[in-house]
Order: sequence, then structure tokens, then C-alpha cells
Amino acid sequence: MRREPRIIRVGPGHLARTVAMHRRCSPQTLWSRYHRAMADPRTYVPTLLSRPGSVHLAALGATGRILAVGHLMPDHTAVEAALLVEDSWQGRGLGTRLLHHLGEHARAGGWTTLYGLFRSGDERIDAMLRHAPAPVRRTEEDGAVIAWVPVHDLAPGRPVPRG
Repeated sequence: MRREPRIIRVGPGHLARTVAMHRRCSPQTLWSRYHRAMADPRTYVPTLLSRPGSVHLAALGATGRILAVGHLMPDHTAVEAALLVEDSWQGRGLGTRLLHHLGEHARAGGWTTLYGLFRSGDERIDAMLRHAPAPVRRTEEDGAVIAWVPVHDLAPGRPVPRG
């Protein structure tokens, strides 16, 4: 019987597994997340996982291997959401699941706006946002897209729009 990956909260104690997941990602996947070429993940993941006030989630496979990570990073009354899904697990709904969980944490944390940044034309992100639990607003400038939703629109039990 196959088990669905489970979503857990992670932090600095999960550094080795988070770095290992980053290393399994292709340069294109890392570019999609960070919008630039990235050095050895041991140089930036520790800072990311220990950022004050942030929430970090991971999708764990049956063996305990991290398959995807999601982050909420405070920005005054708003909070930025960022996701990274290992290449071999893309297209299976993990990003969407993490985004839903991040939305729940944003609502519980009292932030007013949840937003994310991505490159124009990123079809994977566009596909995931079609499953967001509320209408997503967007602005685009110079090839960068800012997508956001008022956190109060992320009410529990709200149906997920399809589109």
C-alpha cells in the first residue's frame, strides 16, 4: 500500500535532509525557486531554515526523505510563500498541498496578505495557482510576476476553484 507524503513543520534540525533534497533538484528547478543560479545549498539553506518568524514545512516520503519544502517568510503585515518540489515529485500535487498548508499558517499567524514571486511563463507555478483556495491576483513587470491573495480569503473549508 502506497502512503501519501505527509506534511510536517521543519527547521534547522532538518538541515541535512533539506540540503539533500536541494541537491536532487535540477538547475532549472532551483532557478524557478530562487530566480538565479545557486551555490552549494549548505551555504544558504541554514540561513533560510533559521530565519526568525518564518514557517518551514516539508513533504516527507514514506522513508523520511524530504520531497518538497515550503516557506512562509514575514514581510511586515504580508508574508511571502516560496516552494521547492524535487523534480521527480513535480506534477503530483505536493506544491499545491504545501501551498494550502502555508495558507493555513498565514491565517493562523495573523498576516493580511500572502504573496509569491515567480518568473513569467512558469507553467508549473501557473498550474499550481489554479488550485489555490481563493482567487489569486497578479501583477507582472519585466518578466517577474507577483501573485497575492488576502489571507482572509483563505477561510477554512472554502472550495478550491478550478480553472
